[in-house]
Amino acid sequence: MDEVPPFQRARRPEQRELRRQEILDAAEELLAAELLSGASAEEISLRELARRLDVSKTHIVRYFESREGVFLELLNRMRWAWLEAAATEWPAPPAEPDVVMRALADTLAARPVLCQLWSLLPSVLERNVSAATVRAYKLTDLEHRTVLAGLIRERVPAITAEDALLLTEHIVIGLVGLWPFSTPPPAVVEATADPRLRRSRVDFSARYGELLQVMLAGLAARGWRTATP
Repeated sequence: MDEVPPFQRARRPEQRELRRQEILDAAEELLAAELLSGASAEEISLRELARRLDVSKTHIVRYFESREGVFLELLNRMRWAWLEAAATEWPAPPAEPDVVMRALADTLAARPVLCQLWSLLPSVLERNVSAATVRAYKLTDLEHRTVLAGLIRERVPAITAEDALLLTEHIVIGLVGLWPFSTPPPAVVEATADPRLRRSRVDFSARYGELLQVMLAGLAARGWRTATP
């Protein structure tokens, strides 16, 4: 792929795609740095992203309609990378259901930028974007969740295809709800250092793994009862 000189507008499709990936790379690096400092994706502006790339905001808007549009596309990219890694990071099929759910939780916990982006989906990322952008995102999300459902069924064949896809919806909803509790601001960290509040301290990987195990067990049991004459 041809390199595109700085500040020149990309015109060919391959040049535009290169520009888009450069913007996504910069956004991912910025998010990772902000996460280490205790900040959130909500605090990153389009101006800040443009400054990191040493370009104007207009330059970015040529390729993404808004900051949220950048983050939606980055979420797609990072989620797909996680799914591709499942073949080596998850247990080989078939596997014990609890082991599969723990692996799912652990591999997400190892990707905090992905988790943070995903957790902001309904409250931040799906705002300030057009219906066309949201539709495109949700169609890609459905494709990714279908792949995720397949990965789960390969390892836990007792669950039906329909319930596996339903489980992927609960996986997203559970992450959106739980991740903010596991990454609290400094005042909450200080307050929950009180031994009486130890249950208020949330270990994302452990708690999410437990939540997913319960979800999968319930769906598997429901499928078994439905299949029993």
